[in-house]
Amino acid sequence: MPNNLKNEKQAVVIRALTEGNSIRSIERMTGVHRDTVMRLGLRMGEGCAKVMNAKMRSLNCRVIQMDETWGFVGKKQKHATPEDRREGMGDVWTFVAIDAESRMVPCYFVGKRDAYSADCFVEDLASRLNERVQISSDALAAYRDAVESGFGSEVDYGQLIKIYKESQLIDQRRYSPAECIGAKKIVIQGQPDRGLISTSYVERQNLTMRMHMRRLTRLTNGYSKKLDNFKAAVGLHFGYYNFVRVHKSLRMTPAMAGGVTDHMWTVEELMDAAK
Repeated sequence: MPNNLKNEKQAVVIRALTEGNSIRSIERMTGVHRDTVMRLGLRMGEGCAKVMNAKMRSLNCRVIQMDETWGFVGKKQKHATPEDRREGMGDVWTFVAIDAESRMVPCYFVGKRDAYSADCFVEDLASRLNERVQISSDALAAYRDAVESGFGSEVDYGQLIKIYKESQLIDQRRYSPAECIGAKKIVIQGQPDRGLISTSYVERQNLTMRMHMRRLTRLTNGYSKKLDNFKAAVGLHFGYYNFVRVHKSLRMTPAMAGGVTDHMWTVEELMDAAK
């Protein structure tokens, strides 16, 4: 069991998980059995989600970028049977909000790419902010109603709509988007500063997620087999990203830059908070 490991060994495993290593590679590197690695990751991930929920409150974010990134559990949607889907298998999307100034991720939501998930995500985001905010997103239609429902009239919202070159590849067989040949900014609500309508930081966060979570690395067999494990991995990633990992350009952690904490946490501190 994870709690039979010394704290130092647990910290080594957590660092490896948050740096993009697979379960079996961690077993080979540390000598800790893969089942123990899995249980520790699940417990810590669920704990980090609770830490995020408690700490990310009354935030003074002014510019937020939102996006969603694709993954899957068990098998891709086109291969999932109705029974598989009832068990949580198939495509899964992680909605992410990032503060463009501090690079802090105040909230995320794991679900489907639909109106229900967008509503839950934006409502959660709105509940964590202290003041009027400017929001940028891509052209996902569900965001429009979600932002209006979550923020009412107290928001400045714009979308960045990218224009892609036509491709002969079928969407299901494409592992990277078609070539982007332009973009346009449109105002959806309020009076957003057009110069701040952007999704650059949140798209970079999507890359960070894929680099630091083996479950999201494309073309591998490291994908999640259970939805609970996927959610825990996402929770662990954002707990580590916000509180432990120093952002190079900021020279501090995003949680420090966002005023949530006054120091850089160690992995051991994150572990204690997540218990």
